[in-house]
Amino acid sequence: MLPSLPMITDPWFYAAAFPAVLIVGLSKGGFGPGSALIALPLISLLLPPLQAAAVMLPVLCAMDLAGLWGFRGKWDRRCLPTILTGGLLGVGIGTLTARWVDNQAIQLIVGAVAVLFPLQRWFGRINDTPAPHSLPKGLFWSACSGFTSFIAHAGNPPLMIYMVPLRLDKTIFMGTTVIFFAVINYVKLVPYWWLGQFTPANLGTSLILIPVAIGGVYLGLWLHHKLSDRLFYQSVNAIIFLCGLKLLADGLGLKFP
Repeated sequence: MLPSLPMITDPWFYAAAFPAVLIVGLSKGGFGPGSALIALPLISLLLPPLQAAAVMLPVLCAMDLAGLWGFRGKWDRRCLPTILTGGLLGVGIGTLTARWVDNQAIQLIVGAVAVLFPLQRWFGRINDTPAPHSLPKGLFWSACSGFTSFIAHAGNPPLMIYMVPLRLDKTIFMGTTVIFFAVINYVKLVPYWWLGQFTPANLGTSLILIPVAIGGVYLGLWLHHKLSDRLFYQSVNAIIFLCGLKLLADGLGLKFP
């Protein structure tokens, strides 16, 4: 008889974790990209934030494999090398400076940027012509993404500030971001292991959540192809805005029932 799998047993945790993981899967599959940022705070209501992140990281890595398969061959060959270089630089900076960084300050900065960006898109005078690729901008915003992904698990808004104005085909857009975050997440496995967060209970819990996550990815892939490019980018901006509000609330220490 096989020994029982060590895992978190609190039923309230799974009541929050299953819908949260499903949201992340939908996001990874290209439906509501960026909404994954909402999931970690939801799980953190019942676990310490670092433990919640450690439980989620193997789940994210499994979803990344499904996303890579779903978007295989669909990525922007000019953009990806730039943002991967910047993203890895940002993770390196985050690893070296994590002990001195104030998470709340990072949440406030990223939240403010995430709120202002869609407001500019909605109410500012902007040119709908796709922006050109820019090495300096790509390196800067992807480095910010890698840094905030490591420090505060909020890597999506900074990357979107560079990616959205490019106005890529929505499938190419998603394939590019899926590869970017897959690399970032797998690199993050090393410092999380070093921090001792991959306990048997955390890993056992991750294994329970992975089937829900992968199911969410493939549901997101199916829904992704039902969206027009216009509706896709409208949803991206709306979700970035909502995530920005959530980050601002977290940074200000505001708690909602």
